[in-house]
Amino acid sequence: MKKVQFTETVLRDANQSLMATRLPYSDYAGILSEMDKAGYYSVECWGGATFDSCLRYLGEDPWERLRNIRKNMPNTRLQMLLRGQNLLGYKHYHDDVVEKFVELSIKNGIDIIRIFDALNDFRNIKTALEATKKYATPKTIASGCISYTQSPVHTVDKYVEMCKELKSMGFETICLKDMAGTMSPYEAEHLIKGIKDAIGDMPIILHTHCTTGMAYMTVTKAIESGVDVIDTATSCFSNGTSQPATETLFYALGQYGIETGLNEDVINKVNDYFKPIKQKYVDSGLLNPKSMATDSQALVYKVPGGMLSNMIANLKDMNAMDKFEAALAEIPSVRKDLGYPPLVTPLSQMVGNQAVVNVLMGERYKQISNEVKNYFKGEYGISPAPVDAALEAKILGEGGKPVDCRIEDAKRTGKEFEDAKAALGDLARCEEDLMSYICFPQQAEAFLKERKAKEENMATYTIEEA
Repeated sequence: MKKVQFTETVLRDANQSLMATRLPYSDYAGILSEMDKAGYYSVECWGGATFDSCLRYLGEDPWERLRNIRKNMPNTRLQMLLRGQNLLGYKHYHDDVVEKFVELSIKNGIDIIRIFDALNDFRNIKTALEATKKYATPKTIASGCISYTQSPVHTVDKYVEMCKELKSMGFETICLKDMAGTMSPYEAEHLIKGIKDAIGDMPIILHTHCTTGMAYMTVTKAIESGVDVIDTATSCFSNGTSQPATETLFYALGQYGIETGLNEDVINKVNDYFKPIKQKYVDSGLLNPKSMATDSQALVYKVPGGMLSNMIANLKDMNAMDKFEAALAEIPSVRKDLGYPPLVTPLSQMVGNQAVVNVLMGERYKQISNEVKNYFKGEYGISPAPVDAALEAKILGEGGKPVDCRIEDAKRTGKEFEDAKAALGDLARCEEDLMSYICFPQQAEAFLKERKAKEENMATYTIEEA
C-alpha cells in the first residue's frame, strides 16, 4: 500500500504565514500531549521566525519553548527550519557559531533539521549539514531543502541537478520548499518525476502554501508523482498564506487507499483546540483577512506567506496600507534587479522591504537598505542570475565586484562568543543565552534583563510573604 506522511506546521509556518509568528507557547501548551498521539511524520515547531518572534514580541526564551515542546511530545519528531549559514538571523555567521547552534538545537530537542540557503548556494549549507551529522542522535535527520521559484534561470533540469548535489552531500531527505505557493500541478509532476528518476528511493518532501489557490491540486499531483511527505496545517490554521488542511488531505488520501499513519480522532481534536485561538486573533486584528484570502496575483509577485503577513503588518504600523498594491507590483522588478533570488527569508524580507521603500520614497533606490547593499557585495552568496548592472555600479562603484561570501581565511571562527560573554556578564547563564545574543543582540539582552528583573522581584515578594 502506498504511504504518504504528514508534517504538521501549525506551531511554526502556519501561524508565521497567517499572523507573523505571534502565537505564544501558552496558547498551545494544552494540546501538545494530544498532538503527540496524532501519528505525524513530524511537527514543525521551531526555527524560521519563531526564534526572533519569541525574543522580540512574545517575551519568551526560544530554547525554553523548545524544551517544553520536547517534554510534552516525547514520541513525535520535532522539526526546525534552519537558514544554513544565516541560522535564524539575517546575516552569515562564522562556522563555529553555526556548529554550536546546531549542537544546541539537537541537545534541546530537535530531531529533523531542514536546512536551506535562500539562493540555493549550497556552500552555505555545508557547515550546518556537517554539524548535524556530528551531533546526530539515532533520531536525527538532516533534510536538504531547495528554495523553489520560477524565473528564466530556474528550470526542471536545474532543480534535478540540485537534488543530485544534495544527495551527494549526504542529506537523508530532500524538501522542495514552494514558499510562495506558485508551483503548478504540471510543474510538480515533471519536477518530482525527474527528481525520483535521478535520486531513486531517497524521500522527497513537498512544502507549499495556499496563497495562489494552487496548493491542493499541486499536492495531489505531487502524490501521484511519488512524493513521500507533505506539509499541512490543522484546518483552522490552513489555507490563505498557510499550508493546505491536514484533515482534508487525510480524508482525500484515505479514499484512494493511501496510508497516512494519522489518527483521525486526534487530528480533529487538535483542530477543535485551535479554533477559538484562531478566532481570538481574528477578533484582535492580528490575523488579517488578507492573509486568509486567495490571491492569484501571487503567481506574478512570487510572494511567500510570511513575507505577505509581515508586509501587511509593517504597512499598517506606518499607516501606509494604501501603498500595499503598489508595493506588491514593485516586488517583481526588485527581484529581477537582484538576479531573480527565490523569495524566502532573508531574501524575501530584503526584496519586500526595498519594494516598500521604493514606493514610499516615490523614487526607485533613492534609499537602499544595508541588507541589499550587502547582497550586492556578495555576503549572501551567488545570485541565480546576473544582477542589474546600473544598480550594482551605484552600490559598489564603477568597476566594483562582489567578494566571495565564503572567504577561507574568515569563515571558521570569529569573536561572537567572546563578545557575547563580555556584553551579557551574569545575564547569561548558559550557552543558549549566549547564542540568543549572537543571533539577536538587542532583543536577547532586553529579554535577559527582563528575566533577571522578574526573578529579583519574585524573590523580594517571597521574602516579604515569609
